[in-house]
Amino acid sequence: MKAVDAATLQEYVGKSMGESEWFQIDQDRINAFADTTLDHQFIHVNPEMAKQTPFGGTIAHGFLTLSLLPYMQSQMADLVVPAGLKMGMNYGFDKIRFLAPVKTGSRVRGVATLKEITEKNPGQYLFSAEYTIEIEGESKPALIADWLVMYFA
Repeated sequence: MKAVDAATLQEYVGKSMGESEWFQIDQDRINAFADTTLDHQFIHVNPEMAKQTPFGGTIAHGFLTLSLLPYMQSQMADLVVPAGLKMGMNYGFDKIRFLAPVKTGSRVRGVATLKEITEKNPGQYLFSAEYTIEIEGESKPALIADWLVMYFA
């Protein structure tokens, strides 16, 4: 993570914030997410029934993949934050697109590019970044999301 003086924050817009390590999505994680969210659709939790689908087996919930963004972001070496950071908070999303299923056993990683920084109030910076979650060995990403984070410095 790079703490950057407010006067130079705009210099980082359009630049990569790095990538996370690869992270494996196993059936135990998918089952735990299903239990937490009460989403037990068979495509996620029933390997025998899921074999009959075009995916040939179970897949991760799209929202499980999305929920990994904070973890992945924490691993990005080039993540930019305002100097004097007191806290950051999730502000929402401008866009989320689920583009490809994450098959059980796959490994995923996040990559991010900083799109925009807006100072909403003195010391409050709204960052917009495009996050792509790639699936190892696949040409199409699992998802692309424009994630908004408010930083307080």
